[in-house]
Amino acid sequence: MQITIALTKGRILQETLPLLAAAGLEPLENISKSRKLIFPTNRQGVRLLILRGVDVPTYVQHGAADMGVAGKDTLLEQPGDNVYEPLDLEIARCRLMTAGIKGAELPRGRIKVATKFVQSAKRYYAAQGRQADIIKLYGAMELAPLMELADEIVDIVDTGNTLKANGLEARDTIAQISSRLIVNKASMKMKYQPINALIEKLSAAVNKQ
Repeated sequence: MQITIALTKGRILQETLPLLAAAGLEPLENISKSRKLIFPTNRQGVRLLILRGVDVPTYVQHGAADMGVAGKDTLLEQPGDNVYEPLDLEIARCRLMTAGIKGAELPRGRIKVATKFVQSAKRYYAAQGRQADIIKLYGAMELAPLMELADEIVDIVDTGNTLKANGLEARDTIAQISSRLIVNKASMKMKYQPINALIEKLSAAVNKQ
């Protein structure tokens, strides 16, 4: 019985691998030094898949991967009916926040907001009763208020140093973000024993960290 776990390179991978190791699961090669996308592990029948972070929920949603690790920010943008979220791995912590030019007040009425987190931004401003035109950007969010493209941005904030360096300030927290373990619903039914055993081991590893 094959179990495929989708992961993403970068900070999430660096913090996920020790948890997997504590759960008795390790890749047979150094992922960071390889161009491969599929890695066998020390557990027969379990393999790791390396994807872009935004693609992890899609692979799990459609059953191409049985399990995956994704940031809550990504999951908020791609809510899926076909996925369970059984475990908060409590890694890669940060906040999804609004931010704007330091000391600047928002204009009354309709505002312009730049973000790549379009769905989260729409829900947040709707809940605030604010009319907001959402402008989708893929990077360098801090430029948008400086160049008068937007009144405010919605972005991931870790230390807040990048905001400060560009004369911006963090404002309201929309969501606390961390990486979550997700599981395909059909896989959970068909491969319940090995998947549930891995969830329990990962849960124990999370509690020890």
